Amino acid sequence: MTNAHVASRHRMSSNDLAELVKEFDLGDVVGWRHLADGLMNVNWQLDTLRGAFALKRVTDVPLDGLRRNLAVLPALAEAGIPVIVPVVGSSGGVVVEVGGSGYCLFPWGQGAHVRGVDLPHAQARSLGTLLARLHLTLGHAAETGVLSPVPDSLTADVVTPERAAEKTDRLAAAARARGTGDAFDAAALDALAKRRGLLAEYAALRPERDVPAGPYGWTHGDFRYRNLLWADGELTAVLDWDRLGVRPYAEEVVRTAQVQFGVEGVFDLERVAAFVNGYCSVVPLEPTALRDAGRRLWWKRMTDFWQLELHYHRGDHSCDDLFTADEALLHWWTERLDKVERAFGGAL
Repeated sequence: MTNAHVASRHRMSSNDLAELVKEFDLGDVVGWRHLADGLMNVNWQLDTLRGAFALKRVTDVPLDGLRRNLAVLPALAEAGIPVIVPVVGSSGGVVVEVGGSGYCLFPWGQGAHVRGVDLPHAQARSLGTLLARLHLTLGHAAETGVLSPVPDSLTADVVTPERAAEKTDRLAAAARARGTGDAFDAAALDALAKRRGLLAEYAALRPERDVPAGPYGWTHGDFRYRNLLWADGELTAVLDWDRLGVRPYAEEVVRTAQVQFGVEGVFDLERVAAFVNGYCSVVPLEPTALRDAGRRLWWKRMTDFWQLELHYHRGDHSCDDLFTADEALLHWWTERLDKVERAFGGAL
């Protein structure tokens, strides 16, 4: 994917728009604009005589999976989880295929995206309680047939240090061959060399078992601040259900803590602990399960290079800033591994 291709993803032909307006019975569109916040899919705001809507072109998940995911939203709304139920098209579905792409439409959600580190401690705790309620509600959806049953067992791939080191070498070669010699290439090569050193130094701390600790079930999959709307101190909407899937609950708890409260290269450990304690006040998780999930997440970050793969293998530079921030956080985290894991367990 070239930079030109990335830019073209944001465009929509007038014919495609007209067909979508007709399919969703929107009437006259008085304004529309591309929303730059989305990292994977492409989003627009449509202002119509019927009101404002969010239109999503789905590029990062199979459409059948998306239909399954969106089908659970009415049940979540009925249970009091703040979600926005998609608009049903004239064909009876919530995913409409136009011009070779799949689209879904939602009423415009009120509120703003607020970074986790900007939440008061009480709201960080309430965010944890909401995530726990969401997990319980998704579990009920599986029990009643809205979602498929949870499998009897769950395993997780644990990347070996050797595999990760081989990937650093391949990406370093790609950076030299396909890079332009700019500041990002220099930073990537330096980071890859340091990562190889970390892998050698901390290989013994790799999680040994491929079976995660603790209970598991249906989870949101990307419970980050860009997918949450807040208004007047209350969470008004949980957005973006592309990653709905079965995972250990502790995995989603610690991943959410990382993406919400790991900002600008450091963790806000007080907010991490408040969030985890809020979750455990509704769904008690053993500290051993949370520590296991924290160690697995740290190792996953240690052995993952997805932003560089986008950059060098697909020509997509949209996530370059995430690599720089994640790299700084990984080093800070590694130097304080025990302290971070205590916070993941709800203690400081």
